[in-house]
Amino acid sequence: MPLIEIKNLTKNYGDGRGIFDVSLEIEKGEVFGFVGINGAGKTTTIRHLMGFLKPDKGSAVINGLDCWNDAAEIKRLIGYVPGEIAFPDTPTGIDFFKAQAELLGVKDLSYAEYIVKTLQLDPTAKLNRMSKGMKQKTAIVAAFMGDREILIFDEPTTGLDPLMRVRFIDILNEEKRKGKTIFMSSHLFDEVEDTCDKVALIRDGKILAVKSTKEIRHNENKSYKIEFISKSDYKRFTALDFSFEEKQEEKNQVVVNICDNDINAFLGVLKGYKIKFISEIKYTLEKYFNSIYKERQNNVQ
Repeated sequence: MPLIEIKNLTKNYGDGRGIFDVSLEIEKGEVFGFVGINGAGKTTTIRHLMGFLKPDKGSAVINGLDCWNDAAEIKRLIGYVPGEIAFPDTPTGIDFFKAQAELLGVKDLSYAEYIVKTLQLDPTAKLNRMSKGMKQKTAIVAAFMGDREILIFDEPTTGLDPLMRVRFIDILNEEKRKGKTIFMSSHLFDEVEDTCDKVALIRDGKILAVKSTKEIRHNENKSYKIEFISKSDYKRFTALDFSFEEKQEEKNQVVVNICDNDINAFLGVLKGYKIKFISEIKYTLEKYFNSIYKERQNNVQ
């Protein structure tokens, strides 16, 4: 049985807003990415997992507990970073951490201190004067300090500078090695690709695709960028029956899509041309999901 199971989860706000028949399964020890543009339904789904929203239809279950009916118990199992951070009425970050530690029954704050140092957070700062980035760091420390086995993050790196994003990912990968189960929403493809075992794409409240990042990295369809030395070779090659993603005649360059099964035949054809360079273009999570978008748009049209 999956540790986190979402079945046909629906919350209809009207006018096409909300989430509709969302179904996902997250196994114990899995890092699961949840990708989509703002307003796609990521936060609404996560709020159901945290027991903040009651579904119109369907269910969300964590460790055998219903997220709505057993919300209080669910919250004790999870380290959580919300999409919109609002702190209780405590003066400083230190006061907040002490209150959280008491609430969670945490006696040893050494790991929290490690996260504070890694993220270069000043916990003595007043909460109401913290920048967006400092508030985000404070929420991240609070989520990790309880050493919970399940972590749920809603856009956790919002407000962090690029260096702090890298450090957050390092911490996340440490937690992954410990066997933690992590569900993380993001609109940053590279962030998800660097950390997650599996990724779901949500758009307009509906799941469009679920894919393992390993499958995406080792996709059988490859793209190659080629530059020909002469214009005549460029024109001769572009007249062939290949799948061209891009053509730049002024540079004698093409981007061509080739399936692994056809690679030998493709290389055989290239022997008849004078080439300045050829390089493989990495197949990314963003490229995969953009292809899903285009496919769905074409089906609608």
